Amino acid sequence: MAEQPLSQLNPYLQETPDSWIKVVIQKFDEFLKDHASCEKKASGMAMSMASHYPDRTKLLNAMIDLAVEELNHYREVVRILLARDEQPGPDTKDQYVLELNNFIRKGKAHFLLDRLLIASLVERRGAERFRIISRHIREPSLKRFYSSITNSEHRHWRLFLELAREYFLEEEISDRLFILASEENKIMQSLPIKPALH
Repeated sequence: MAEQPLSQLNPYLQETPDSWIKVVIQKFDEFLKDHASCEKKASGMAMSMASHYPDRTKLLNAMIDLAVEELNHYREVVRILLARDEQPGPDTKDQYVLELNNFIRKGKAHFLLDRLLIASLVERRGAERFRIISRHIREPSLKRFYSSITNSEHRHWRLFLELAREYFLEEEISDRLFILASEENKIMQSLPIKPALH
């Protein structure tokens, strides 16, 4: 496969269907509960990677910072929920993430590369969908919030690619990213539309 610039993940991404935002806007409180859960899980994932790779200094520091940022996002979403007289719901299994994780290969080197690239794809999908929300939600404070979260998610997916570059060759990253992104698109299209981030 011809090498592709990793700074541009957009060519790999098939757009979320319009039906998704219609469901989210109609059941926005349900979406907020799922969003809160996703932020909490993202913080936990970052801490898991920090714990798993304490010998990789750049990755360790990046994951600690990311865990704190994601936890702050969780706090912000919880505050939005409480202001709407709602409470966070129980965590549920995220079928999208579960199916993506099935593509993580065994073996020390492959395992790390796949974790980084899948994390990048998940964050990139989140950035796309938060941007959609920021463009469709009417309440000004929520529009500002989701615009800000979009920017954070863009930084995050680029961060995971930068970390991949720290430990792997560009060609290896490009080839594997193409495969994983193709699978991500299939998973996204196969899952039912619901008021959730994924």
